Amino acid sequence: MWPFGKSTADRVKDAINEQTRLKDLGLQVQERGGTVTITGMVPNERYVGLINAVAGGISGVKNVDTSGVTFEQQVAAPAQPAPAATVQEAAPEIQPTTGNLNARPTPASAAPADDSEAEVEDRSRIAKAVLKALRGNVELADDPIDVLQSGKSVILRGVVDNDHEQRLAEKLAREVPGVAAVDISGLRVAAGAKELAKEKDQDTGDTVYTVKAGDTLGAIAQKYYGNAAEYRKIAHFNNISNPDLIKVGQKIRIPG
Repeated sequence: MWPFGKSTADRVKDAINEQTRLKDLGLQVQERGGTVTITGMVPNERYVGLINAVAGGISGVKNVDTSGVTFEQQVAAPAQPAPAATVQEAAPEIQPTTGNLNARPTPASAAPADDSEAEVEDRSRIAKAVLKALRGNVELADDPIDVLQSGKSVILRGVVDNDHEQRLAEKLAREVPGVAAVDISGLRVAAGAKELAKEKDQDTGDTVYTVKAGDTLGAIAQKYYGNAAEYRKIAHFNNISNPDLIKVGQKIRIPG
């Protein structure tokens, strides 16, 4: 459940898996301190731009490190040298010609380039522009919102504090040039969302809650999941054997 219980790395993985050209590449994602490191193999260098654009639309991502991404042509087996031409090969027999004698063969270099990856990359940059617009707004700057791209539409995911902020986020997204539609079905409203998502584990990117006086695991589960019965999940995730024994100041990670 985002934003509560999903690390930054997991949300970047989700965004990558929703891109048709990236989902089957088996890319690995790690995150520490806002820097996302992505490793794996892609068909060509254009995919690096796409990866940067997709990861850049995720809230909490400060830098994207793709130095560990390699290209298929870099590891391809070297081509074998062609055998030396024989006299017969150097002067092939001339065959009868049919068709248009004035037509010129089209050189391979004149074939249209496949710029589909570049087109997808350009569209994905819109998501990053939308995120920048949301972060530049005083009311939304601290709201945990991810921006994903689907064609010419953007998808907003996360939580805002109230209905006004939800409408404002949609409005700002629609104003970004190139945005054809905005999907806010994944943008929930929950009072206190900014505070609940503010603290993160620097090593894992997990959402963290600091226990306060009067807290119970049930009350904490109610805040994050809207269901007090989910306290069992929190207890198991944090290796808490007795859910009734938590201490003020204790750091509790919130699982997905």
